[in-house]
Amino acid sequence: MPEFFPEIDVRPEQAEAIARGLFAVARADGKVHEREAALIGEFYASAAGHASNLGGMERMSRIDGGSLAQLLPSPELRRLFIKTALLVAYADSQFSETESKLISEYAVALDVDAAQLETLETQVKEFLLSHLSHLSNVDAAAEVARKLNV
Repeated sequence: MPEFFPEIDVRPEQAEAIARGLFAVARADGKVHEREAALIGEFYASAAGHASNLGGMERMSRIDGGSLAQLLPSPELRRLFIKTALLVAYADSQFSETESKLISEYAVALDVDAAQLETLETQVKEFLLSHLSHLSNVDAAAEVARKLNV
């Protein structure tokens, strides 16, 4: 199985664009949950190499798909964004219809077709479940798998 997050060079302006898109996904269902904000902060600090004024980015207007596509020209960067957006959507335990719709809109703008999006979502679900494989409570892990439709 390929590495979930392969090493990709991300320029600071690309990290900011991704973070803005992630905040848009997090806000899609009404408000940014603290786990969503933490995930976005961790991503940005890791990709940009430093912490930033994430509060300022959170308050910026939603980045549109065309702008995101211009700033993320490679398929690798685009897959990185989609996978991370899916992780953000699952972070608050409520992958809402509005989050799903926005991720689908971004996928279209980034030339990620429906089959690729489905594959990326499956990879994200498998990644999330892999973190539960060590649990002795098999019933709880199975319940999470059912909620993820895996």
